[in-house]
Amino acid sequence: MGRPHRQGWGPLERAPMKDLKVWLGPMRVDFLYLDVACVFLGTGAAVWTHGHINAFYLILAFVGAVCAHIGVNTLNEYFDFKSGLDLASERTPFSGGSGTLVDRPDMAPTVLRIAIASLAITSLIGVYFLVVRGWAILPLGLLGLLVIVVYTSWITHQPLISLIVTGLGFGLLMVMG
Repeated sequence: MGRPHRQGWGPLERAPMKDLKVWLGPMRVDFLYLDVACVFLGTGAAVWTHGHINAFYLILAFVGAVCAHIGVNTLNEYFDFKSGLDLASERTPFSGGSGTLVDRPDMAPTVLRIAIASLAITSLIGVYFLVVRGWAILPLGLLGLLVIVVYTSWITHQPLISLIVTGLGFGLLMVMG
């Protein structure tokens, strides 16, 4: 006769749009547009100074930038949830996280895996550029990864440093990278 009607969705039968929000929420997709601006600003500078760009390098730089941003966002979401900060914060567009883990605490390990995968992709792209472009970019890459890893645990607890590092991360490291 068919399955009996149940209230709500079972664990494997989530509403499709809600699932998309669960996956994309911790990534804070609304803020990833900044990566496009930063990479294209760096592209413009490269074209202006060299007269041309390598399209493959541009694609890799864009993927690396987006993955770095997803990495910092998901780490921030994960650690703020684990510390209880997201539970105690009033959510605004710029603070309190996406609310995904508050609503779906079972997603915390997945969010951490997304963060690690994003940073692994960013690191692999960095290693590729290190091999093809030389050691001069190593300090930029290491500083960028350091900022991502310590952003939630240390940088956000220092308000002035938080503003400066965020500006330098996007305005200097991402554009130069």
